[in-house]
Amino acid sequence: MTDKITPNAIRKNNRKQIYDFIYSAGKVSQNDIASILRLSRPTVATNISELEEDGLIFRDGQQDSDQIGRKATVYSVTPDYRIAVGVELTGRHAKIIAVDLYGHKIKRVVNDIRYVNNDSYYRKVCDMILEFIGSLEMSEEQILGIGIAMQGLVSPDGNSIIYGEIMKCTGLSIDVFRERLPYKCTFIHDPEGAALSELWVSPELISAIYLSLSEHLGGALILDRNVVRGKSGHSATFEHIQFDPHGTKCYCGKTGCFETVLSMHALIGEENEEKFFSMARKADTPESEKWGSYLNILGSLIGAVHLVNDVDFILGGHLAPYFTEEDLRVLYDVVRKGCPFEEPDDFIHISKMPSHNINVGAALPFIKEFLDSADALTGSRK
Repeated sequence: MTDKITPNAIRKNNRKQIYDFIYSAGKVSQNDIASILRLSRPTVATNISELEEDGLIFRDGQQDSDQIGRKATVYSVTPDYRIAVGVELTGRHAKIIAVDLYGHKIKRVVNDIRYVNNDSYYRKVCDMILEFIGSLEMSEEQILGIGIAMQGLVSPDGNSIIYGEIMKCTGLSIDVFRERLPYKCTFIHDPEGAALSELWVSPELISAIYLSLSEHLGGALILDRNVVRGKSGHSATFEHIQFDPHGTKCYCGKTGCFETVLSMHALIGEENEEKFFSMARKADTPESEKWGSYLNILGSLIGAVHLVNDVDFILGGHLAPYFTEEDLRVLYDVVRKGCPFEEPDDFIHISKMPSHNINVGAALPFIKEFLDSADALTGSRK
């Protein structure tokens, strides 16, 4: 039996359509909304009035026009009508960011605190988060939620760390934060946060493999604009594919995983990356030899995975800004050597968002949920 389309459902749909159009357009007049969405002018006027009254949009000046006479008022979405908070916990820092409905940074702080899996640590971090939110001078209602990114695999429901060998936090429950914070909280695997940021700034991106080349190697699988965690939460864990059975021991306990040769730590150790790459660009230096070996191994990984999943690859993380066009050509050459098919130079890309990507990505699911929900826009008018 087909559900009836009620007048309330039509009103809700019109309101969502109009809000989405203003959100995408940036600034737009009532006449343009009515014309492009093919809605009646009274319908548009009523919804604009209600959206403005509820604080979801605001009058943002007048439309630029060469026409003589009174210029039309234009409207924009109120960016901080709702915001979300992203927290990235590492071994040495607690990074906290607030983003608005466009994913733009409102404020970011980095707190020096060494990670310890105990109650005292979580209490201190929650106090930092509350102090940060308090500094924003926003109402509790404006906070959509807090995403907490960690170096560990996350359960499909986001409620627990199912594998956290790097930080020794396997089994950690999100309840250690929910008990202290009056907001929705969820865990997110740090490469997933980076991949979500990439999706946010790349509307053309549909499916891809995201490789996070940072202190540790990580990855994320993007299919149909969604990051896939998988049945058990360990999709795209390329770092634990064995590269050399007789190689260095990985933190997972096995030997020769790609983590042991492709992490930033494996490449440069404690050396400054700027100094490393300044030497790597010179001929016949130990750094140039190490970088050449790194590119060969990375190309081997990309080539093998590309045979399994023929999608684009995105290189992100701390190392991403250091890749040159010549480096990409080397990667394509390595891929072709191990591939029986023609491989064009069009599927390996550098991240568009290498800065704060994990931090921002941890917050974005709450923003996306708000923007996707028609109910979120109706408030007291449901």
